[in-house]
Amino acid sequence: MGVSELESWSAATRYALATMLVFTASAHFTRFKEDLVRMVPKWVPRPRLMVHFTGVCELAGAVGLLLPSLRFAAGATLVTFFVLVFPANVKAAREGVGLGGKSPTPLWLRAPMQAVFVALTWWSAISTSG
Repeated sequence: MGVSELESWSAATRYALATMLVFTASAHFTRFKEDLVRMVPKWVPRPRLMVHFTGVCELAGAVGLLLPSLRFAAGATLVTFFVLVFPANVKAAREGVGLGGKSPTPLWLRAPMQAVFVALTWWSAISTSG
């Protein structure tokens, strides 16, 4: 395509993940924020603050994936992040909490999707950073 930043599959994957993270982060600061607050498990303190914090984390992770000097750290942190936010996906699926009044992604689909995000982040940001 003539875009040097996308010259490899791992680079293209990092850009795709970064784009996804920017879009998902945007929900943390819009009318969807209250839906996200309802997804936070009860054992997590200050759910609204946590929603804002995780939105900032997603934005920082997106930027980090695109900066070679931060790529490994961002990838490792995002892998951990994807694992740590999974309980919110479980709660959303079990309690029927979706975004904007829509049905949540069923857990049978969400769990493999989360595993794909982890695998792609690991492969594109960690294993290729050497």
